[in-house]
Amino acid sequence: MPRLILDIETAGKNLSDLDEVSLDYINHWAENSADNPEDIESEVKKIEEGFSISPLTAETVCIGLLNPDTKKGLVYYQAPGTEKKEFEEQGLKFITMTEPEMLQNFWEQVKFYDEFITFNGRSFDLPFLMLRSAIHQIRPSKNLLSNRYVNSQFKGAKHIDLLDQLQFYGATWGKRGYNLHMFCQAFNIQSPKGKGVSGAHVKDMFQAGQYEDIARYNVDDLFATAALYDYWQKYLNI
Repeated sequence: MPRLILDIETAGKNLSDLDEVSLDYINHWAENSADNPEDIESEVKKIEEGFSISPLTAETVCIGLLNPDTKKGLVYYQAPGTEKKEFEEQGLKFITMTEPEMLQNFWEQVKFYDEFITFNGRSFDLPFLMLRSAIHQIRPSKNLLSNRYVNSQFKGAKHIDLLDQLQFYGATWGKRGYNLHMFCQAFNIQSPKGKGVSGAHVKDMFQAGQYEDIARYNVDDLFATAALYDYWQKYLNI
């Protein structure tokens, strides 16, 4: 069964990019959250910091794809204002594209695979990609959100979300604090966050023009997810 590991990076808008109606909503949310008027500004800032996790206030700036069997893959990444570029590192081909081009190529690639592996992809990566695709009037080629349970007998693409598996479909602990870094630390896997970069930095990196750094960080995520998948297969996929 052809398998594919996938991961994305996103960058949120600034408050100044929003229309007046959206800003009114945000100010209203901030006022309701603030304990006193002096806290409203900091609440607005918190909301803005969360823009990167919503496809309504963020865009896809990198999509990484890794075949865990061949260790080869593709990394599509945005690099606005620069000439188109292609290069290869660690067996992966890096290609600069616009967001619509990335999404179109992503849906073309997934046609060739039956099993998809992510970390928190069911809650974040895939819904984000589907909605960003719809915004650009691109129709997904395959439903990657069906068949949540690994032993499901339903037909269609098989999606193994390792966060689902390692938290036993939410039966224990909840999500707070149990991120990719912490599972990597527990299982002695090299964490992509160990270099001082996390998803929270991507927006600032993107605005600073650190496009290849974002793409390489994405690759670290891919290989960490691959190692975590192997660990889950060996010790927990019963």
